[in-house]
Amino acid sequence: MTRRARTFQAIGWLLTYPEAPLLAAAPEILEVMEEERLLTAARLASLRRFVEDLRAEDLIEAQERYVAQFDRSRQISLHLFEHVHGESRDRGMAMVNLREIYLAAGLAPDSTELPDFLPMYLEYLSRLPQSEARGGLGDVAPILQVLHKRLAQRDSRYADLVGALLDIAGVKPLELDKGSDVEPADDTPEAIDRAWEETAVAFGPENDPQKGGDCGRASAMMERINQLDRGAGPGAGTRTEVGEARK
Repeated sequence: MTRRARTFQAIGWLLTYPEAPLLAAAPEILEVMEEERLLTAARLASLRRFVEDLRAEDLIEAQERYVAQFDRSRQISLHLFEHVHGESRDRGMAMVNLREIYLAAGLAPDSTELPDFLPMYLEYLSRLPQSEARGGLGDVAPILQVLHKRLAQRDSRYADLVGALLDIAGVKPLELDKGSDVEPADDTPEAIDRAWEETAVAFGPENDPQKGGDCGRASAMMERINQLDRGAGPGAGTRTEVGEARK
């Protein structure tokens, strides 16, 4: 029987919005990871501390902290394509193709969440054999490295979860910036106001995102999805074709 990577799903759960049922199930989620042993003892200990701290915190405060981190900042967004395509049209097609890949794997995407939400992608990987799941994680490793670095710079406990994903992928985290090299946060009230002021609304063919550089920044996962789109079109994202595209 092919071994599935349940640790991927477990980490994905811990990366979701903290609600009472999640906190109640957190010890069992830890047991899944401990039994599967994809992570080192040191990493499992750090995740255990993450769960203990999360469960000890007032639920409302934990939820407010989660929203402040992930919903107000593009820099540490848990939506993968945000770090590649931004708000360009390319992101929409990539979403469609990723959803087709999920469906081909037997995963019905949550209609209330975008397909590129990291926990949903981890749910998809958990349905694959471990070797394929590691490969899929490696596809988004550059995004995870940047996400981990930014979370660590903010002293966020969620950096441990992303760090665990990097461990599984066999990828080292990026070095943290120091002093003046630290990237200014984009989730402060001042930064949010400045972003609104600086964003101009423009129309016309000269603003077609296809002419920009978003595609050049695509990671292996995005390239693979684009290849599926150029091939048989929606519905072509079978597991076999995904594996071939990764080679």
